Amino acid sequence: MEEITLDLVKRLRAETGVGIMDCKAALAKAGGDLEKAKRILRMEGKEFLAHQAREAREGRVDAYIHHSGKVGVLVEVNTSTDFAANSEAFRDVLRNIAMQIAAAKPRWVAPEDVPPEALDEEREVLRKQAEREGKPPHIVDKIVEGRLQKFYEENCLLKQPYVRDPTMKVEDLLADLGAKLGEPVIVRRFVRFEVGER
Repeated sequence: MEEITLDLVKRLRAETGVGIMDCKAALAKAGGDLEKAKRILRMEGKEFLAHQAREAREGRVDAYIHHSGKVGVLVEVNTSTDFAANSEAFRDVLRNIAMQIAAAKPRWVAPEDVPPEALDEEREVLRKQAEREGKPPHIVDKIVEGRLQKFYEENCLLKQPYVRDPTMKVEDLLADLGAKLGEPVIVRRFVRFEVGER
């Protein structure tokens, strides 16, 4: 029996789109075998969520204004049916996502949304930092890629630690809700306003 590590759980989650808790349970039933765990998820009807993301065309837009009146957020979150979009669980998560955006100031939804020029600029900054620290040239690229993960965690909503439970990321919160609803849950876009900022 293979040990059920967090990396293994994350890998199964990445390959199936199913929530963390369901992935953990499937791996436990499968004795840590990734392929068996995938079969278990398919038999439970959960793996299909990963393939439905493009079909998420229903949803809601929510607005959040911080009590100071100085920060406001508009966010669109999509799912497959109106029924799911109008559920209390969906509306609660939508509100929490809006508050996350207000508090954590993400710039983009996901790493793939980061403009190439912003990514190139960040890579260059990280490269120069590693060189200034005297890191050997043959490992500078690995260091840069490792530190880019931190950049994504700070700037991409889905990769940020969830402010109400920092042990999980926002993408895990959405995957768990998707597993509960039986539909994909996708943050489509958001805009954050702060008084005095452009």
